[in-house]
Amino acid sequence: MTDGARLTQDDKTFGMLAHLSALAGFVIPFGNLIGPLVIWLIKKDQSAWVDKNGKEALNFQISITIYAIVSGLLAIILIGILLLIAVGIFSLVMIIIASVRVSNGEDFKYPLSIPFIK
Repeated sequence: MTDGARLTQDDKTFGMLAHLSALAGFVIPFGNLIGPLVIWLIKKDQSAWVDKNGKEALNFQISITIYAIVSGLLAIILIGILLLIAVGIFSLVMIIIASVRVSNGEDFKYPLSIPFIK
């Protein structure tokens, strides 16, 4: 757990936005990647907290995109439809949990996230 007293409100807000911006993917194709990427690129040099959370959000969203593509391909044999629904629900729940924890100054690590960006 990170000491919340050392983080500014700005750090917490932009850390939370790095996670919440992934919700754009439910409206805009690849918005789940573009949102966190933009926040991370803008603020990564100004805050280690935003840098860390931006990378975490990006890694999770890249992983979710891969899982969704594989599930989409498996839709041919019908199991993919259920997997797509599960991936969507899992993504939504994890984004909300991550956003709440990060806004409170707590560290969060997504489960099933592949660490592409270190």
